[in-house]
Parts: sequence; C-alpha cells; structure tokens
Amino acid sequence: MSYLEGKKILVTGATGFVGRNLVRELRNRGLGLLIPRREDYDLMVQGEVRRMFRELEPEVVFHLAGMVGGILANKERPAEFFYNNILLNTMVIHEAYLSGVEKLITLIGGCSYPAGALSPISEDQLFNGYPQPESAPYSLAKAMSVVQAQAYRKQYGFNAIVLVPGNLYGPYDNFDLESSHVIPALIRKFHEARKKGLKEVTVWGSGKPVRDFIYVEDACKVIVRAAEIYNEPDIINVSSGKGISIAELVDLVAEVVGFDGEIVWDRSKPDGQMIKIFDVKRMKAKLGEFNFVSLKEGLEKTYQWYLENLD
Repeated sequence: MSYLEGKKILVTGATGFVGRNLVRELRNRGLGLLIPRREDYDLMVQGEVRRMFRELEPEVVFHLAGMVGGILANKERPAEFFYNNILLNTMVIHEAYLSGVEKLITLIGGCSYPAGALSPISEDQLFNGYPQPESAPYSLAKAMSVVQAQAYRKQYGFNAIVLVPGNLYGPYDNFDLESSHVIPALIRKFHEARKKGLKEVTVWGSGKPVRDFIYVEDACKVIVRAAEIYNEPDIINVSSGKGISIAELVDLVAEVVGFDGEIVWDRSKPDGQMIKIFDVKRMKAKLGEFNFVSLKEGLEKTYQWYLENLD
C-alpha cells in the first residue's frame, strides 16, 4: 500500500506545466486531491496561506506554485521574480509546518546550480557558485527552499523534501516562441515552417552544446515515488542523465515534425553553457530504477499533444 493512499493531498500550482501532469499522474493512481484556486486563496498573503491550511487540512502537500518566466522576463523583472518566489515558498513551507502537514514535496530548477557547475552536475554542487546571472534572482529564491526545508527538518522534524528536475518537456508546456524552452520552441518552429512550405529554418547558436532532457510524465512518476518513500534532507536530481547535442536534438525534432528543409545555424547567438548533464546516481540509489521513454518517443508524444491542442 502506498503511503499516499487515503491521505488528504494538496497541490499548489496545479494549473502549471508540471502541476497539470502531476495532477493527472496522481489521479491515475486513484488519489483524491485538494486543488486550491487562486481566487480562493492568495498565496502571496500569509493570512490567506494560513486560512488555506486551516480550512483544507491537508496531510501531504505538493508545492509547485511559483512565478516563472523566460530569460527575457527574468532580465526585465528580476526583483519581482525574487520577491514573489521567496515570499511564496517561505510562507507555504512555514504554514505547512505550523498546520501539522505530515510531508511536503517541492521543486527547484536546474538553473539554481552554479553557472560553472561541472557536468554531470551532482547535488552537492548547489551552493558552490553563482547561477546564470540572467535568472539568478529567481534561481536563488528557489534555492532558498532547500535551506528552509533542511532548517525546518533539523529544528522541528518537519518532513520536507526538495527535488531538482532537469530540462522538462511534454504536454502542457509553453510553446510561445518568445518565452519557451528549446524543445517546445523547436516543435512550434518546425511545425509552422512545414505548414507554410518554408525551405529553411534558422536555429540559434552552433548546435554544439549538450543537454539532458526528461519527459515530464516520467519526471512526475519520480516525484510521486519520492513522495511515497523518500524522507531525507538531501536534494535529488530528477532527469535522464543522458546528454544529447543541440544539433542532434534539432535533427530529431525536425524528423518527428516532418520538416525536411534546410537548418541554418545563427552562430551570432550565444550557446550558453557547453555541457549540462545531471548526475542521477542519487535518484537511482534512493528511489530505484525507472523505465523512461526514449527522447524520440517523448518528442512524438509531445508533438501529438501539441497538434491536439493547437487551439
């Protein structure tokens, strides 16, 4: 019997990218969920957060709510990204502890690791340097969840765990060309080029950087497993641990979408960190082995979802 069965489970941020997929995973397991709406509880107001826990009385909390955005938004509004995320996370964790929640699970992004982290990036590198400057206020605000969770565990015995998903992609992702990550941006770009009969598509950079991707439904399976069995202070990376060059990824997305034109590399645009792969030894040791879908299969599933939800 799973630890989660029969528990009152609350999910914040349930309408976001990870939230929607996690809610589906939990419901597929027959679990009942409490999903607070923004109009019911303003998580930026401590009294509202306290009222939410008092009225809903959850035993387990998946805390996914936060202010997220692309690099451009982070560069233009760094104070908002810092303030909103550090305040929201601080209050939710604190009020969860005060209300007697048994266990809280929250996430931070791989962007919280230092910009110069050595690949494969192990969890003990988290505070070994400064994150990418463009999104550092957001990244460091999220990283404070780790400090708070560990502090509350040490002083109060509060069972809060923090997971670090790698580069996620899949259903409910953001496909806006101005603010999306690489996979949804490529899917949309190649799809629109194929529909318009374009003979070439321009892609930023040199194609040489190597990245590590995980299909969001696979990540959610890991998150649920951690909620069921993991009760320790150390963070855990959640990713495939397998690298692929951006050039290979571009070719694969073009194949999946059916674009057979020329790919032009705009080398005037930055590549970013050349190699960024996540070390997943701790994930396997603490949570067991997982049968993840291949990158190609994940891309096919993502593109099919995109086609079904164009409107």
